[in-house]
Amino acid sequence: MKKLTNKEEEIMQVLWKLNKAFVKDVLDAMTGDDKPHYNTLSTIIRKLEDKGYVDHVAYGNTHQYFPVISKEDYRKGFMAKAIDNYFNSSYKNMVSFFAKEEKLSIDDLKEIIALIEKEN
Repeated sequence: MKKLTNKEEEIMQVLWKLNKAFVKDVLDAMTGDDKPHYNTLSTIIRKLEDKGYVDHVAYGNTHQYFPVISKEDYRKGFMAKAIDNYFNSSYKNMVSFFAKEEKLSIDDLKEIIALIEKEN
């Protein structure tokens, strides 16, 4: 899976939400003050297509785009790479990091343990 830029990820979030969309639909669904110009957005979507994340159906001169890779598959790949790169391939190190940063409470950790015990 090829790495996405921040803007490409933002556009993929929109496409995952819409399921299928024309460039105009993606532009309309984007939020924030840094919306790209229509032509720029079209170019980025075509790059996403080149990377294998998006495909299209042609209707004359216009294209309706849709995600080829699910959000879940992307998340799995993204998280696996982040854990490899930043936590020495250790989920324990990742959870420990978030606990130390106070991003996970004791109750959160208990819920995680309960989920693990339930699955085993």
